[in-house]
Amino acid sequence: MRVDAYEDPGTPDRRGGWHYLAWLVRRQWPRCLAGAVLASGWMVLLAATPYLMARAVDHGLEPGDLGALAGWTGAMVAVGAVNAWLGVLRHRTMTKVRMDANFRTVKAVVGHATRLGAALRTQVGTGEVVTIGVGDVQTISASLTAVGPGVGAVVAYAVVGGLMLSVSARLALVVLLGVPLLAVALGPLMGRLQGRETEYRERQSVLTARIGDLAGGLRVLNGLGGKGLVADAFRRDSGRLREQGYRVGAVTSWIQALGVGLPMLFLALVTWLGARLAVQGRISVGELVSVYGFVVALGWPVAFLIEMGHQLSRGVVAARRVVAFLRLEPEPDEGTREAPAEPAVLYDPASGVRVLPGRLTALVASRPSDTSEILDRLGRYAPSDATWGDTPLAEIPLPQIRSRILVATPEADLFAGTLREVMGARRTGPGGTGGVDVRLRRAGATSPGGPAPDGPPVEADESAHLARAVHAAAADDIVRGLPDGLDTPVAAQARDLSGGQRQRIRLARALLADPEVLLAAEPTSALDAHTEATVADRLKRAREGRTTVLAVTSPLLLDRADVVHHLVDGKVAATGTHRALLDTEPEYRALVARDAGEAERTRLTPPAERPEHPVEGEPTR
Repeated sequence: MRVDAYEDPGTPDRRGGWHYLAWLVRRQWPRCLAGAVLASGWMVLLAATPYLMARAVDHGLEPGDLGALAGWTGAMVAVGAVNAWLGVLRHRTMTKVRMDANFRTVKAVVGHATRLGAALRTQVGTGEVVTIGVGDVQTISASLTAVGPGVGAVVAYAVVGGLMLSVSARLALVVLLGVPLLAVALGPLMGRLQGRETEYRERQSVLTARIGDLAGGLRVLNGLGGKGLVADAFRRDSGRLREQGYRVGAVTSWIQALGVGLPMLFLALVTWLGARLAVQGRISVGELVSVYGFVVALGWPVAFLIEMGHQLSRGVVAARRVVAFLRLEPEPDEGTREAPAEPAVLYDPASGVRVLPGRLTALVASRPSDTSEILDRLGRYAPSDATWGDTPLAEIPLPQIRSRILVATPEADLFAGTLREVMGARRTGPGGTGGVDVRLRRAGATSPGGPAPDGPPVEADESAHLARAVHAAAADDIVRGLPDGLDTPVAAQARDLSGGQRQRIRLARALLADPEVLLAAEPTSALDAHTEATVADRLKRAREGRTTVLAVTSPLLLDRADVVHHLVDGKVAATGTHRALLDTEPEYRALVARDAGEAERTRLTPPAERPEHPVEGEPTR
């Protein structure tokens, strides 16, 4: 059986941590069974070596029978060779078990994260997701490695007990009772370890989230003079995590110390009892050798049992976190009302933004978070009372909204692959002329670069459609500059491209999707003025006749907009064309001119002291 990284991972058991680990075992039970059989054979043969050695001493060495001695010695060599082969197979099989559990958990988590969609960030922090992917997956997969050897340890323990019965009932009783007593001694520590691991895991998630927040907002914090304050808080949190890690390490060290020390005491006790029986003549010298060998052979099963308890204690903590994540529910996608059949007005009551169909609308605010929240509400990535036509967005089936409204953010992920694939296109045919499988969604729809013919939805020419999207985003030079053009491999998040190139690739991808409504946040913020002007002109033409909303402060894009909404504290303060707002709105003019100080002073000026608006043909409040 091979590990297939692309097969369906199945439906995880979300009832609890132990249930999840059991589900991972059931999903690959033949492999787990094979690991248990191989581990059992390997450990039983470890015990067979002292048995054969006792026979070699009693029947060959002591009576001086060289033939018998050679025969028993040859048997020991053969058993050792077979055992070495079984050890290799056991290790290989358990490695496959670990990798299968790893891949299966990753696929289950990633698949569920995809199903959660926009609901993910509202239900769980970034730190929790990162910690699951980086730490919990590895812990869970490592815990399953102990399953096969754990079963083998129990089998070997029973076999050794049976062999000891043939030597001495008293010694067998000591052996059979000794290991359960070890489990009783270590049990409380295992429970304590779970508690420590759980607390450590929670603190780790919080700290990871804070690292992400710091990385994203360091420049802002530095500008506001708050970097030192946040650094102190991070230092305190990391110190608490370190102290909790020490507590986990203390419990783990006791488990490992007792796991090594108690078996040694057990070995000493059994050896002492065996020596007394040999002196009394109740067992032979060979049997004394076998007793010692049996106890030494028991070291492996006992060590595996202790390791299994340790790994499963950690694994169940990690599995509980994964199960908690898998229990999150995505946003309901059932709606009771149909989306408007024709292009309609999008309206956000919370801000007063009204988006007319077929127009290029711009949103301008001093706080980027204000415009981002509006785009989230209009794209139904956040709960709101927004409407589409006369229908509340919340009552429209989510698939209908996702198929017609696209929200493009500057942080949108770029996955590894060829540039063609990164932009959402695909290769077709042996020549690789490929493109994107796109349908113009309604009659008279406009594709990037020009209008589509009237009539029912038709299949766009893929190569031409891709070329128009690349051209509209002014990304032609990116394609020409790569060794294999669109078929050049690109790293995850396009790290091998510049910030401006990544931004144009994201814009091309959004244009390639050809949505009926495009809501884009700062699509040109990383571009130079010349490239930005080019994109502004081409974007205007590419989206002609289609609804487009841009959250920007760039004068080049604002000048091409049909309607501009100026927002103050998240609400529309003025509406008009860019040039009209420049003439009549000092606060808007200061904001667009990047004069934040003047914008703030103007905002604080009482309305009665602001210039009056001409009555006709000017922006409205």
